[in-house]
Amino acid sequence: MNSYASIPGNTELNHLQRRKMELQLYMPPLTMEKEKSEAFWQPRLKQAWSKPLRETRKRVDEELFPYADVYRITYEGYDETPVSGLYMVPAQAAREGRQVPCIVIYPGYTAGAGYPEDHAGWLLAGYAVLAVDARGQGGETGSLLPSLHGMAKGWMTQNLLEGPDRTYYMALFVDSLKALQAAASQPEADARRLVPCGGSQGGGLALAVAALCGLEAPAGIGLAAVLADIPNLCHVDQAIFSSAGSLSEAGQLASRKPEELSRLLEHLACFDNMNLACRISAPVLASVGWKDPICPPETVYAAYNRIHAPKEIRDYPFLGHEVNGAHRRDKLQFVLEHAGR
Repeated sequence: MNSYASIPGNTELNHLQRRKMELQLYMPPLTMEKEKSEAFWQPRLKQAWSKPLRETRKRVDEELFPYADVYRITYEGYDETPVSGLYMVPAQAAREGRQVPCIVIYPGYTAGAGYPEDHAGWLLAGYAVLAVDARGQGGETGSLLPSLHGMAKGWMTQNLLEGPDRTYYMALFVDSLKALQAAASQPEADARRLVPCGGSQGGGLALAVAALCGLEAPAGIGLAAVLADIPNLCHVDQAIFSSAGSLSEAGQLASRKPEELSRLLEHLACFDNMNLACRISAPVLASVGWKDPICPPETVYAAYNRIHAPKEIRDYPFLGHEVNGAHRRDKLQFVLEHAGR
């Protein structure tokens, strides 16, 4: 961490101001060079985008939600696993044949797409929503990804020692990219105004898909903004030592196989938003809790400081792994500014 004792005038700063300066200047070295990262991802993105969606869509909950059209959809992501999601659109927009921006919501670790009412705020503001599961976690989606060795608890260490292409994170990243295609294929959604969104794991996935779209994206798909709350998957080499969240599972696996630590970190570097963030071109609104034990603030800033696109971050010095109600309003305002109605 940087020291500011020698900087003139800094003796007048309070602790929170000094802490903010430290975070703003926090720039650890990349764990994968930009050229190597691009060489890794370019062919895999071409393959992912060209894979057929094989999408299904079925109307549900018509009696419960007369002012919103709600659909259960599935699509194929990385493999033949049908990834499940909820697609919702304001009924008036659907009736009038208007295309509206679509918020694509990725879940936190162990969660899923949830219920339609969980996303009512976006519908109330006039936006379409696609909330998707993370394969194998707490939603309706299973996983056909074979496990080639034992795992630590949870999902994220699946095949982590076998090479990046076979890992759970490769499957999850491709699933998340294909969610953008699934949203763009909905007749009521404006494919040029998609907004990846999520918290924790979901915030990390929102940053990742934005970065990978900046490297390679199909014609017709456009991101209007990115919403990344307390994002995971940032500065992974530090997070597996300091985080009490999902990345600690990698530490557990390395404890069982200490001779594999170097290879494990090399594989995780492919999915580290610190290494990917420079490719983001859409405006980003991020948030960070300074007392967060799951996604420590240094990890969030390590990725945020690498973003060259227009960006804003909301600091919550007294919060942990959470955001407050006012932040939800900030997100609505940010989307209105960058995506319109």
